[in-house]
Amino acid sequence: MKIAIPVDEQNLESSVCPSFGRAPYFLFYNTVTKESYYIDNSAVASQGGAGIKAAQVIADQGTNVLIVPRCGENAEEVLRKSEIFIYKSIQGTAKQNIDAFEAEQLVLLNDFHSGLHDHGK
Repeated sequence: MKIAIPVDEQNLESSVCPSFGRAPYFLFYNTVTKESYYIDNSAVASQGGAGIKAAQVIADQGTNVLIVPRCGENAEEVLRKSEIFIYKSIQGTAKQNIDAFEAEQLVLLNDFHSGLHDHGK
């Protein structure tokens, strides 16, 4: 199973980025092989629709699970169509969130916001 997490830095001890669409990087972790890799979030500089673009990046990587603190409705729609389960992250590192997921301690995210228009202004 492949897990994706938006992170601030390219390491397992990085904090989970509070902004899914504007996260600098995405961590991808394979629960079977225990291997991980990172990609730059190409949506980070988008004028609008960053969440949708980030969701497509996640889907294109063959992800099964996304762990995030929050997610917009439009991104959620893309993720659901790709059959990606969205879990709410806990306070802590990416590794702590992976461990919590594997221990079945995370809950499905069920509160999706309408979007953060004019983000950063």
